[in-house]
Amino acid sequence: MSLDSLRPHAKSILKPLVGIMSRIGATPDALSVISLIFAISAGILYAVSGDGTTLVLAAGAMVLLNGIADAMDGELARSSGTAGKRGDFLDHVIDRYADVFIICGIFFGAYVDWRIGVAAIVGTLLTSYLGVQAQAVGVGRYYGGILGRADRLVIIMLASILYFLYPHAIYGFSFLGWSIVLIAIASNLTAIQRFVHIWRELS
Repeated sequence: MSLDSLRPHAKSILKPLVGIMSRIGATPDALSVISLIFAISAGILYAVSGDGTTLVLAAGAMVLLNGIADAMDGELARSSGTAGKRGDFLDHVIDRYADVFIICGIFFGAYVDWRIGVAAIVGTLLTSYLGVQAQAVGVGRYYGGILGRADRLVIIMLASILYFLYPHAIYGFSFLGWSIVLIAIASNLTAIQRFVHIWRELS
């Protein structure tokens, strides 16, 4: 399911935007920070939205902008020849904070039980940790599994749009709540998939 396989296509789409950012003097680190600001904005909007469908739609837009800025910082670093360990480190740290802000915002907004939200955060962080831990133990970065970061963002964006169109509960949760249920299950399964793959590679 992972959308990571579509990265080559995303690069061609983002290339004009990266060119604009380069011409105006934007740096990859600045884009990383901007992506975090979008994520914080999304989290706040989800948390305070109550039953406000317009605020949820605005939060979904912030999630989209977070994903775009996050994709552009790496492309800008590579195209400008400034890619390095510090930028990579900053990008990963910011991505984890962004994930937490977005998911916490949704369950702080009472769209899903907080215990499900915590399960989603645990699965999300473990999935990301195992992806880079594979490199630390000599296997090389591994982003396999059924649910990557791009998938999570797309699920939340689609759920936000569907919630805007139909904000009512379906079997206990709205579309937004069900998105976190799905992420909680799929991200933990992805973490297990990555663990098994890395373990096999090490043996």
